[in-house]
Amino acid sequence: MYRHFFKRIIDFGVTLCVLFLIWPFLLLIIVFLYFANRGSGVFFTQKRPGRNSKIFKVIKFKTMTDERDKDGKLLPDEKRLTKVGRVVRSLSIDELPQLLNVLKGDMAFVGPRPLLPKYLPLYSDEQFRRHEVRPGITGWAQINGRNNISWTKKFEYDVWYVDHVSFWLDLKILFLTVKKVFMEEGISKEGEATTVPFDGMN
Repeated sequence: MYRHFFKRIIDFGVTLCVLFLIWPFLLLIIVFLYFANRGSGVFFTQKRPGRNSKIFKVIKFKTMTDERDKDGKLLPDEKRLTKVGRVVRSLSIDELPQLLNVLKGDMAFVGPRPLLPKYLPLYSDEQFRRHEVRPGITGWAQINGRNNISWTKKFEYDVWYVDHVSFWLDLKILFLTVKKVFMEEGISKEGEATTVPFDGMN
C-alpha cells in the first residue's frame, strides 16, 4: 500500500512544504551560480529514464562552466567545475531543483538515482529492475557509497531497495543522507571529479 499509494502522496505534500521553506535559500544559490558559471546558465536539464524506463528531463543546479578547448570540445569536468560548484555539489545542493521533478511525479524523494538513457541497453535483466520504481533524489546506493563504489554494487543496492521499499526504510535513507552530506562522503570516485561512466562491466 505504501509503495503504490502513500509514498507518492507523502512525497508531494512534503515537497510543497520544503519548497515553501527553502525558496529564499534557492534564490541565493541561483545568484551565486549565475556569477560563478560565467554565462553558462544556472540550471542543467538532461533526459533520464524514470519508472518503467519512461524518459523525463531531470533538473539540477549547474556546477560547471561550458568552457571548451581550441577544437571546440568541452574541457574535462575537473577543469570546468567551479569553486562555488564544488561546494554546491559537496553539500548535494545541486540536487535540490529535482524537488520540481518530485512534484511532477517523475521522481520520488527516495529511489534509485536516474542515470543516462545510453546505459539502458547495458543493463542485465536484474539491473534493469531498478526502473520498477520512481527514481529518487537519494537512495540506498547513495548512503552506501554514493559515487565511491562500483556500478555493479550500486545496481545491487538499487535492486535491493526495489524489493524492500517501505516507509521506515525511506526514513532511514533520508536520515543517513543528511548525515552523509554533512560528512561529505562518497562525493566522487577516487581520482575523478564526479564518477566514471558505466560501460556494462564496472
